[in-house]
Amino acid sequence: MNHPEPVLEMYNYHAWANGVIIDRLNELPQHIYHKEIQTGFSSVSKVLSHIYLTDYAWFEIISGKSMNEAMASSNQLREVVEKKSIEEMKKIFIDLYERNKATLSKEDMEKVIVVDNPYAGLLKTSISESVLHVVTHGSYHRGNIATMLRQIGHTSVMQDFGLYLYSK
Repeated sequence: MNHPEPVLEMYNYHAWANGVIIDRLNELPQHIYHKEIQTGFSSVSKVLSHIYLTDYAWFEIISGKSMNEAMASSNQLREVVEKKSIEEMKKIFIDLYERNKATLSKEDMEKVIVVDNPYAGLLKTSISESVLHVVTHGSYHRGNIATMLRQIGHTSVMQDFGLYLYSK
């Protein structure tokens, strides 16, 4: 069996898992997506938007932008992204994955990048570590979405790595 590079496989998992949670959100009553919920984030739409905008920013960094530039680009998109419907989110996520996978196919995954985080300072890291950050960040926040759905009487959906492996 031919396996892609492990980090790329993890990114493929991330894309799959976001798709699974988006499909689940699409099955629920429409008002749930933007519903105000008393939790860490004020709505499911804000959590999903946060996942999208963080992915967007980190791939800007991987592509050579500074963290300040990437955060500014991401912040400019925030208001528009947070207002999108779940169907629109599915489309922009797919577009982002296609763009990001094209970027990764051209990059040396072990290339060192220096991230100047305005909150934490300088970090020397690799593209592969940055991709793994994106993946674990997404997993954490998909867990937030699952908890929020339970709080309002709905179930989430399984989207762990093992299930991804079975789905292929």
